Amino acid sequence: MSRKLSVISLGRIGYNDAQRLQQDIALDRISGAQPDDVLLLLEHPPVITIGRTSKPEHVVASPKKLEECGVDLFEIDRGGDVTFHGPGQLVGYLIYDLKDHRQDLHWFLRRVEEALIETLKKLGIKGIRKDGLTGVWVEDRKIASIGIHVKQWVTWHGFALNVSTDLSNFDLIIPCGIQNVHMTNVLRESGEARAGKVWDKALEAAASSFAVVFKQEVQWRDHPLRPFSSP
Repeated sequence: MSRKLSVISLGRIGYNDAQRLQQDIALDRISGAQPDDVLLLLEHPPVITIGRTSKPEHVVASPKKLEECGVDLFEIDRGGDVTFHGPGQLVGYLIYDLKDHRQDLHWFLRRVEEALIETLKKLGIKGIRKDGLTGVWVEDRKIASIGIHVKQWVTWHGFALNVSTDLSNFDLIIPCGIQNVHMTNVLRESGEARAGKVWDKALEAAASSFAVVFKQEVQWRDHPLRPFSSP
């Protein structure tokens, strides 16, 4: 059983490119060619993704409005409803082999929430769960969304943590299908004035928190096909 977590920071990357990359890594994880769990940390250009349980009316904006805003739309295979990804949002794609942990998707979702709560704690923010709702909140404001796909007990997709995200973009949708939900971000909740500083802190906090929650050692990598680099 591997106790290493390969963490790869990709910067801003197109949605299709990120999907191909994580699926390739997931297939390698299934076959055993990739021996360790992988956490991809990145941000996307503006995009709306529609999960398996979403309803068409949860995308409020018209196709014309989305085009005017430069927002692409994708239907994908993860669980969950509709969400927005864009600049200033830390997306984490989790390629984990649950056979090395616990073959229970609900257990995994709760652990992902725990890791995000720990991430926020490192940023001076108290995150909480809400009964019956997957994700992480700050009081009554949602700050992180989670959606997972699993094949042969290997997961992909993951979480979206609003760091300095322009929250007006969530007006284009009904986030996660929850009516009248209020979205927030780390920048607003922490009171930090510099988005770049918050982003760097969030990146490090997420990597270390997932390693702690899943009892792993972080190994930073420059690229999935290159050897490990120093942390």
